[in-house]
Amino acid sequence: MRYTHEESLERLNETVSSGEPIIGAGAGTGMSAKFAERGGVDLLIIYNSGRYRMNGRGSLAGLLPYGDANEIVLDMGHQVLPVVEETPVLAGVNGTDPFRQMDVFIDDLKRRGFSGVQNFPTVGLIDEDSQFRQNIEETGMGYDKEVDMIQEAAEQEMLTCPYVFNEQQAREMAEAGADVIVSHMGLTTSGDIGAETALDLETAAERVQAHHDAAKEVDDDVLVICHGGPIAWPDDAEYVLNNTEGVVGFFGASSIERLPTEQAIEDQAREFKEIEF
Repeated sequence: MRYTHEESLERLNETVSSGEPIIGAGAGTGMSAKFAERGGVDLLIIYNSGRYRMNGRGSLAGLLPYGDANEIVLDMGHQVLPVVEETPVLAGVNGTDPFRQMDVFIDDLKRRGFSGVQNFPTVGLIDEDSQFRQNIEETGMGYDKEVDMIQEAAEQEMLTCPYVFNEQQAREMAEAGADVIVSHMGLTTSGDIGAETALDLETAAERVQAHHDAAKEVDDDVLVICHGGPIAWPDDAEYVLNNTEGVVGFFGASSIERLPTEQAIEDQAREFKEIEF
């Protein structure tokens, strides 16, 4: 079912008021969505990287030209939405897509049963100092298009949970009407296809705090949660939440559906191979 903006936000604020963290989970398959929901997550997010990730490819495949990101999300929705019983489902939207009339696309997402949106794929993962990123910004496919998409979704009364990578983006997304700012620390580490290059947890906590403070300068009601980089396991998220002020949760994709799956399948296969007869 699709939750209204008011219903979705009320649920999140109730979680915060109860003293529990908001936990969002990326779902690349219906199986991931079903059991993440049973585990009690507050939000489920479908985006194209989930498909690549659960097919054994790195999440950054979602930024490369291996498929139409927005079309993939619509297709994944057929697999995920019918098995979710009572959790708001968000669509990862490629806001820079030059071939989408974004107001029409957002309305279509609502009709299909999505309760909100997130900006993914995002050019925010591309180094701002690189010539490639500068050229993307210069040719009309920059982060500002993602801000516009979030504003459009907010105006259409969808829950908006954008990724931000610096303080300025946190302010921009808060001004655009974001409900939940997701402070992104980069590609998740750990596991077979995780990143090896990442911040340390202490630095990550400092950056998350800076993003939080910037967003709150604009809108004191905005919720801020963390994601990615070295924040890969529950202990990592606990460290960041205990070393920041006002940050109220964590969003995990690889952390919730890839890392536990890698280990569980490997261990189960090994146990079967050790059968004695």
